[in-house]
Amino acid sequence: MRLLLCFMKIGAFTFGGGYAMIPLIQRETVQNKKWITDDDITDIVAIAESTPGPIAINASTFIGYKVGGIMGAFCATLGVVIPSFIAILTISSVLRGFQEITAVRYAFEGIRAGTLALIVKALFDMYKKCKKGLWAYIIMAGSLIASAFLPVPVYFILLGAALFGLITSLLAKRRMDK
Repeated sequence: MRLLLCFMKIGAFTFGGGYAMIPLIQRETVQNKKWITDDDITDIVAIAESTPGPIAINASTFIGYKVGGIMGAFCATLGVVIPSFIAILTISSVLRGFQEITAVRYAFEGIRAGTLALIVKALFDMYKKCKKGLWAYIIMAGSLIASAFLPVPVYFILLGAALFGLITSLLAKRRMDK
């Protein structure tokens, strides 16, 4: 029940999609509840981003499973989905008249700007916690270039980054063993 309520709160008070939810998920599960560690959240976000589906739902499922097994995964996932489902159901029932209201249009423009700030904060927080080095910067730069400027599918970027990271760590281990 605590997972359900925690993730309902996260789902209800976060606009802008999964990446905007990451800072709130981190604050609630690492800092406030102490269910997982900062290293856990970094790993969970990486896995949630790499698996099919929305990142916030994947992350909540992984965290729920880590905290409470299968029932925890179910409760956390349900909790993060319910607020959005209710909001979409409500808004869709009055959408035609709702979208013509000037104040509502301006409010959504403000929400978009705030969402961008939350995504940048999540990026900054993850960057601070990541291990840094030449190879990490090469992987980051290559991934950015491939995703932003080239028509490379995201799954190829993730697979390439994983393969590159695996090769560089194996080479580093081999050098240390000599």
